[in-house]
Amino acid sequence: MSDALLTIANLNTWYGAAQIIYDLSLNVQRGEVVALMGRNGAGKSTTMRSAMGMIAKKTGSVQFIGQDISHAKPYEIARLGLGFTPEDRRVFSDLTVLENLDIGRQPPRRFPNGKDAPLWTEERLFKLFPNLGEMPDRPGGAMSGGEQQMLAVARTLMGNPLMILLDEPSEGVAPLIVEQMANTILELKQQGLSILLSEQNIHFAQLVSDRAYLLEKGQLRWEGSMAELTTNTELQRTYLTV
Repeated sequence: MSDALLTIANLNTWYGAAQIIYDLSLNVQRGEVVALMGRNGAGKSTTMRSAMGMIAKKTGSVQFIGQDISHAKPYEIARLGLGFTPEDRRVFSDLTVLENLDIGRQPPRRFPNGKDAPLWTEERLFKLFPNLGEMPDRPGGAMSGGEQQMLAVARTLMGNPLMILLDEPSEGVAPLIVEQMANTILELKQQGLSILLSEQNIHFAQLVSDRAYLLEKGQLRWEGSMAELTTNTELQRTYLTV
């Protein structure tokens, strides 16, 4: 599709001798939020790590803004404007909120059509995440899980990405933080960012997503609109409920 920022085609991924992803194809369009859904162990995080060049043993192709990044290194992919917020957050525990944000800083960018991408500053991020604005000098290790999740997303945004891979943003955080995270994703979408969201919480995904892909044991089992998935309890029972 011509407006696709990210296109994954026939992806196969291995950890050692174990194959995790089988012939997976998906795409994310400009300004779209897409949910990659499935139970724990379905292959959601592995798909994102493969797209970011963090897994060497893979076949198939990954294209971002029209460039083949199948064999690019993670830092090269990040410099093209693909941001990644991992499930385990990777906040620097000894560094303050401001220092963590500074580590993520990258130059301004433009979309392929020449339009400026959103430009993020500490001040703008503190408006988006007021909790962080109240603790700019707090070390990452002294923050709650929800606050660390916000910081991880904010640090990704400091790279002025064109698109973000968000791995399980609602996992293990308080309901109030989940609601704030949903509002944040909707705000980012309004700014024109594309988001691929790894998620197993259907209620969270339906708040923010346009489309969904369902994974089971590394294989794509279904794709369609989030509205369709929301009303199909049989699909949810088959691929999402524990």
